Amino acid sequence: MEPLYTTTIHCICCETSYSTSKVRPSFKKASVVDSDFCGHYSNGVNPDYYVVRVCPSCGFASTENGMVRLNDAQKKAYYERIGTNWRKRDFGGERTALQAMTTYKLALLTAQAVNEKDRILAGILHHIAWLYRLERQEKEEQRFLSYALEAYIRVFETEGSELNKARLMFLIGELHRRTGSYKEAVKWFSRVVNDKRIMDAAMIRASREQWQLMREELEDSDRDLGDSAAQPASSA
Repeated sequence: MEPLYTTTIHCICCETSYSTSKVRPSFKKASVVDSDFCGHYSNGVNPDYYVVRVCPSCGFASTENGMVRLNDAQKKAYYERIGTNWRKRDFGGERTALQAMTTYKLALLTAQAVNEKDRILAGILHHIAWLYRLERQEKEEQRFLSYALEAYIRVFETEGSELNKARLMFLIGELHRRTGSYKEAVKWFSRVVNDKRIMDAAMIRASREQWQLMREELEDSDRDLGDSAAQPASSA
């Protein structure tokens, strides 16, 4: 069985239909998953390469979690910033790492043009950081992790009650850790552990594990966490 299959998408911008590829569920099992949920795949196909759908006709790029319709003002904004300069390209088949990156950059520009929700922007930025990680481009990975972190914080401040709050808080802590803001990381990990309303055992455990990892890393480099050094208390 081939890992890719084709599906038809109706473009919410130019109203045309087009084909794009997705990865079959049986090929989506990662061999390794990083602490910020970046998957590494050893079967030759990365499902993250196919998250973004790009309309060949107008270039509108989105994910399945994005907007389901656009108003006239959003369409106008898209065409003014991107659509009028689009030269027809088809990303519907198998994608290379470079093509996948191009689709995410297009999705980012599109989301910014139509004023997409911060949680969609955060996800796109985080995925771009993952792609740079897989290509071992650490400087660019760090840059986009920082952008993703800023967007996740905005999500927490505006949409936190509507989402998986424990996972979001853990991610904010983990991206602080990965970008070197260790005291802020501990604060967020501690919030996950100590918030009595959080019952997500997996995120509580992950917060404890990442706090311990961070402490070991800092001990090895002769740095400390100052007043945040105490291990997060049990929520039990």
